[in-house]
Amino acid sequence: MKLYSQKDVDRKALKGARIAILGYGSQGRAHALNLKDSGFDVVVGVRRGGAGWKQARREGLTVAEPAQAVQGADLVAVLIPDPVQKEFYKDIRKGLKPGATLLFAHGFNIHFGQIKPANSLDVVLIAPKGPGDLVRRQYQDGRGVPCLLAVAQDATGKAHARALAYAHGIGGTRGGVIETTFAEETETDLFGEQAVLCGGATELVVKGFETLVEAGYQPEVAYYECLHELKLISETAKYGDLTRGPRIINERVKNEMRKVLKEVRSGRFARQWIRENAQGRPNYQKLLAQDLDRQIEQVGAGLRARMPWLQDRRRGAPAASVAGVAARRAVAKRAVARRVAAKPAAPKSLKRKPPKRGRPESAAAARHAA
Repeated sequence: MKLYSQKDVDRKALKGARIAILGYGSQGRAHALNLKDSGFDVVVGVRRGGAGWKQARREGLTVAEPAQAVQGADLVAVLIPDPVQKEFYKDIRKGLKPGATLLFAHGFNIHFGQIKPANSLDVVLIAPKGPGDLVRRQYQDGRGVPCLLAVAQDATGKAHARALAYAHGIGGTRGGVIETTFAEETETDLFGEQAVLCGGATELVVKGFETLVEAGYQPEVAYYECLHELKLISETAKYGDLTRGPRIINERVKNEMRKVLKEVRSGRFARQWIRENAQGRPNYQKLLAQDLDRQIEQVGAGLRARMPWLQDRRRGAPAASVAGVAARRAVAKRAVARRVAAKPAAPKSLKRKPPKRGRPESAAAARHAA
């Protein structure tokens, strides 16, 4: 792994550069404001009179329509949604000067050939590993969200240096910048969305919700226990969720959920856990040690150390999101491992079943309601 920090930045790489930020959504706003506060000459390219135009002007940024914003720009950051980038690029490509840097925050359109930049352009990627509001808040706090860096095309011999200087300008080098490729960033991002973060997670939630409701529990209680706050992050992620998620969390998985619920309702799990505590938790400690020894935990520990806001969340009110829960997973398990809990009391009635009531909510509503 190549990890870059502030000491690796060539401060001259973007000195005096004019940077055009195209789009003023979550990432566009954060990048533009952070770069402006870092002393760069920034212009925001957005539709005249639109919400982004008005907000950017209110926040002290220079605004222009996209085709005008790219004129003479040394670096152009395309920070609009993936599905519209191809057509959007057709409107700005003639305004890109030779030797300029074209920057993306996700590699989809470059990796899959939807956008084919001229050979005279540098093509790079800087992908912050967090939403735009977090990128902005951490910068303002003197910190930074880690980023991924990739170079797809180096026309000037300065593409890498310029990308790293850009990452530095938005605060990324404070959290660490990991070198990757457009292929690796794109493919791992799509897989993570479809198999785990969106497709896998949302289908897991739906199947768990349905399992409880079908067993007679109140839909409202099942909703709180299985969903509450789970958010999708882009149209691409949503499509991957809807088309791939059911393949990951399928009927076989739901059948296993039914078995797990049966063990809970029959008291089998409670008896097993009570017995485990009475014996000093030997199997629990063994399984926990094996779990903490996994590579994902070791890698995560190193990366989380560069994300101080996670510690802030632990001290304050934790954010109720899948990302926040995942980030705190290993820390919580270590805390549990150190805690010596008293023997839990057996439930009054291990075989009591709740009365059947209510209709199941639709799976789609449960998935996207939060």
